[in-house]
Amino acid sequence: MRIGVPREIKDQEYRVGLTPDGARLLVEAGHEVLVEQGAGLGSGFDDAAYQAAGAGLVDAERAFTEPDLIVKVKEPQPVEAARLRSGQTLFTYLHLAAAPGLADALLERGVVGIAYETMRDGEGSFPVLAPMSEVAGRLAAQIGVTLLQKNRGGKGLLVGGVPGVMRGHVTVIGAGIVGINAVRIAHALGAEVDVLDVDLKRLAYVYDIFRGELSTLYSNRANIERSVAQTDVLIGAVYLHGRRAPCLVTEAMVASMEPGSVVVDVAVDQGGCVETIRPTTHSDPTYMVHDVIHYGVANMPGAVPRTSTFALTNTTFSYLERMATLGVREALAEDAALREGVNCFEGELCCEGVAESLGKPWRPVAEILGLPSDG
Repeated sequence: MRIGVPREIKDQEYRVGLTPDGARLLVEAGHEVLVEQGAGLGSGFDDAAYQAAGAGLVDAERAFTEPDLIVKVKEPQPVEAARLRSGQTLFTYLHLAAAPGLADALLERGVVGIAYETMRDGEGSFPVLAPMSEVAGRLAAQIGVTLLQKNRGGKGLLVGGVPGVMRGHVTVIGAGIVGINAVRIAHALGAEVDVLDVDLKRLAYVYDIFRGELSTLYSNRANIERSVAQTDVLIGAVYLHGRRAPCLVTEAMVASMEPGSVVVDVAVDQGGCVETIRPTTHSDPTYMVHDVIHYGVANMPGAVPRTSTFALTNTTFSYLERMATLGVREALAEDAALREGVNCFEGELCCEGVAESLGKPWRPVAEILGLPSDG
């Protein structure tokens, strides 16, 4: 199979979809790997490393138009989507629930779009979403407390406090992988932490691993209102399989926060769970609403590409290798987790959550392939 690895062009996105080691293994297995010149530089892999692995170096046009299977990190930008063609498979983060234009483009192009974020295994875990969620959660807390500094526009608060001075308060909405990693950093820094979720078993787990040194609250409107009003840093960490994130924090709640407080909504790539959030970039990451700093960068792990690329490719490579070896259709037939990742297949939507969010019809990929129902 011919596999393409384009250079990411989203603002300050330095990750790459395949490492030189991964390219070498694919080449040794008889596949052709085409890497766009400069694709790995942001993650510390120069072109020579890919050439030594047996990959071919190509320009951006060829990286998209020639391969059968394209492996990326972030969703294709408009110029990239225009290069896709029918019969290709795109393996990357897509977040289509909050991107109707991209969804339409992929359907029109007739590509097979397999989204990292909707791949789900038999235990209900998200194997490819997980490592980037770990990175994003830790970054969210790190960035949030940094933005509290006066020179960053914040209220001038040291979140861990010092003897004789109250500690700062961090609220995390969502106790999944993003949330628990945000809690881990905020707790380590000495903050008072509230974590909210609708899953009481998950809250019990968080309570236990942090030995009761934080507040676990059932996520309802009243608890969210109280926590948001008293918090210094609010972290949105909500994810629903393929769906647009629910709006849990209203503009009125944001207005109740003290001036100089901070909102970091990791769910922004799925539409955000804070009413006042909008996508921003690493080049221009923040804006103010009601004197509250908002951080809405949709590709947070791109800021630490070396760590992120290794963490991501540790999980994606086995699926990529399976598709290259068996062919995409056969790999989908054999792997239920990979089928869960299919958001679109040759002009049809295949993910219920995406279809529901976009108000479009859908059909399970198992049905399209003539397989027994996954349900």
